[in-house]
Amino acid sequence: MQPVGVGLRAVATLIDGVLLGIVGYAFSAMAGSTTATGFNLAGAPFFLWLLIGFGYYIVLEAQLGWTLGKRAVGIRVVKKDGSKLDWQASIVRNVVRIVDGLFFYLVAAIAVWTSKDKQRLGDRIANTLVVKP
Repeated sequence: MQPVGVGLRAVATLIDGVLLGIVGYAFSAMAGSTTATGFNLAGAPFFLWLLIGFGYYIVLEAQLGWTLGKRAVGIRVVKKDGSKLDWQASIVRNVVRIVDGLFFYLVAAIAVWTSKDKQRLGDRIANTLVVKP
């Protein structure tokens, strides 16, 4: 298993972002919040979309070790010892995604570039790795 750097992780994040964006647009359409230039989620629909977004990452990574974006580029998340991710590690690494995602994931990129195991902050705290099997 080889730790994965910023490139493949970024592509996976873009794929996941597009998928979650489609879900967000659908919620906006149902709430009547679409515009000619996009959508604007607010209130309950926003919080539901946010919950789905976190759930998407947490559940898929805890159950399968990957999101659809990670699967598409051939990477997965494991515990640092190489074992399957558990719920606690998945929750921790994805809650810290809030910090890692600042400035268009620049915080995460810097953390990966400065880590010998190519870990973002969430990976360091949860003791996980993103690897190419």
